[in-house]
Amino acid sequence: MGVTTTTPIWSVLDSPVGELLLTSDSLALTGLYFSPHRGTHGPWDRYQTEGTRADDAPLLRSVVEQLTEYFGRERTEFTIPLNAAGSGFQHRVWDQLRTIPYGQTASYGGIAGQLGLPPGGSRAVGLANGSNPISIIVPCHRVIGSDGSLTGYGGGLDRKRYLLDLESPRATLF
Repeated sequence: MGVTTTTPIWSVLDSPVGELLLTSDSLALTGLYFSPHRGTHGPWDRYQTEGTRADDAPLLRSVVEQLTEYFGRERTEFTIPLNAAGSGFQHRVWDQLRTIPYGQTASYGGIAGQLGLPPGGSRAVGLANGSNPISIIVPCHRVIGSDGSLTGYGGGLDRKRYLLDLESPRATLF
């Protein structure tokens, strides 16, 4: 039996990168958060008090299935409806992140250029990237420094390295 309202619902997936909080409005995925996320349990606490745990909700079951396939190297693209809260600019950046192919990476500056931003726009891209509420599926882990270095990641650099290695032992710059 699935939940059919737009009441916030959530589930937890135990993954190779730790527990993941999956949040939804029953129609689309609204969040995918690491535990802890940026040193806090903010999203976890909020959903566990305001939402309803719904491990059997069809959408959340589909998310769990697709993530399990991803971690098993059986899936390279996700087909989940998304509804992330964010500004118009953030959505432009997040949409651009979804164009980075599996196993490849892009730089902040490269994304800024693709969005037609002026020099220095990479900082704004970095801020939007860091605000991505749907980790992994909106692949913010695929964004690296222009020199190829791993840069900040809300889930921690160890998780970023794991995800990049999972996708390709040697990710190439896109």
